Amino acid sequence: MFPSFQRAFVGAVAVALSLSSFTIDAANAYPDQPIKIIVTFPPGGSADIVIRALQPVLSETLRQTIIIENKAGAGGNIGIGAVAKAAPDGYTLGVAAAGVLTVNPHLNPAAMPFDPIKDLAPVTMLAEIPFVLVASQQSEITSVTDLIAKAKAQPQGLSIGHGGNGTAMHLTSALINQKAGVGIQLIAYRGTAPASVDVLAGHIPLAVLDIPASKQLINDGKLKALGVSAAKRVVFLPDVPPLAEQGLSEFESVGWFGVVAPAGTPPEIISTLNAAFVKALSDSAAIEKIRVLGAEPAPSSPEDFAKFIQSESAKWGKLIAETGIKGE
Repeated sequence: MFPSFQRAFVGAVAVALSLSSFTIDAANAYPDQPIKIIVTFPPGGSADIVIRALQPVLSETLRQTIIIENKAGAGGNIGIGAVAKAAPDGYTLGVAAAGVLTVNPHLNPAAMPFDPIKDLAPVTMLAEIPFVLVASQQSEITSVTDLIAKAKAQPQGLSIGHGGNGTAMHLTSALINQKAGVGIQLIAYRGTAPASVDVLAGHIPLAVLDIPASKQLINDGKLKALGVSAAKRVVFLPDVPPLAEQGLSEFESVGWFGVVAPAGTPPEIISTLNAAFVKALSDSAAIEKIRVLGAEPAPSSPEDFAKFIQSESAKWGKLIAETGIKGE
């Protein structure tokens, strides 16, 4: 009994060492074929533009062809679902926005084809996109302090437009209500453009918009910028103070997206990819293209990105549960 068991044990160890050696060798040889990056938005969207801006540097650094595939739908679930099911070999990656990783699981968990925490391996954050709370020129509101006072005095007399139920702008609007302790009506639009049109025309007094849709209107004096949603001032609107500095304690809400791989991807490969993306995000030409979108490059380590995803998921999950927010 014992000798045969010993032989079996030795054999098992040999197999394990062989597999381990194979994994290490594969990681050291990586990459030896083209890498596919799935973008969960149609061509021309912010995430698509950012990854295409990084594509030349990534290809040069990794010495491989970088194939970009747009796979939109279901709030990002389709594209990132495909990444989660792919082989964990570093040859299929995904560009995921905040919604699919931290919001969708709380809005409609039954529709999630994967677990963002268990089924994906974070590689790096790519970019952050702050929002801005604006008021129409017709509105009497000129500051966040003024807004809070009016909302408490006339709870049914105000409304905030946003880019759609379950979007980051919707959650930002809801967070304003929660932090301010008010109940301003939130009005969903199908995208930023129609919300911009209505606040510009004075049909609604307030809106949470992305900066590309509002920056020129603010600079031209057609909209009043009350505050940005980032924790600190942003380079795109340097004269606009954060909401966190105006009575909304610890307020922070930004749109963002980053790169993920299938869970189980070897750490060596994740490290190689992270280094390549961090290098690409420091390229001056890429930075210029990213900032045109109103976004700011935000490279991170895989560990920091993983912690950020978990903290954002907990934050928005709590807000969704407390406010009863629904998706589309």
